[in-house]
Amino acid sequence: MHPVHPAVFLDRDGVLIEDVHLLTQPEQMSVLKDVPTALTRLRRAGFRLVLITNQPVVARGLILEKDIDRIHGYLNDLLELSGASKLDAIYYCPHHPNATVPSYRIDCQCRKPKPGMILAAAKDHSLNLARSFMVGDRITDIVAGAFAGCRTVLLTSGQHLAPPIETVEPLPTSIYPDHVCSSLLEAAEWILRER
Repeated sequence: MHPVHPAVFLDRDGVLIEDVHLLTQPEQMSVLKDVPTALTRLRRAGFRLVLITNQPVVARGLILEKDIDRIHGYLNDLLELSGASKLDAIYYCPHHPNATVPSYRIDCQCRKPKPGMILAAAKDHSLNLARSFMVGDRITDIVAGAFAGCRTVLLTSGQHLAPPIETVEPLPTSIYPDHVCSSLLEAAEWILRER
């Protein structure tokens, strides 16, 4: 089937919610203030909204995958309560190259900066990657989006200055975001102009 829908792929921490570092409880989440408006505008414009997030807290043994599912269910509830659209799909990677839990210590294809989660979402939901965008606050989000064939937006919400996350292979130095801004609402406005 020909991929038809454009999507906005969204990192979680620092993009949709406050980045609290090692989030393990639903109650730690708070939706960033301009997120409901941004998501509503993107949805009205016909974009699918897909969460793409690395969750090494599972690999570290801090929580189980069922806890991640509960956290993300609560996130969708929070978004709905804030007047935003729920997410169309949620993809997360529980792996880490140096995981504490041996079964999660693998060099997977889903952990960003690899594009595996985006590619899986595109296949599952008939998404047109050439018409889609990846929004994140780390260079690994940008690299994953670029590898998947999306345009990319880097948010300068704090983690853009943090050291890169641990990766198996070195990050490419020739990939840059298509746009840089400070909030998801600014990103949405640019995406709507560019589409």
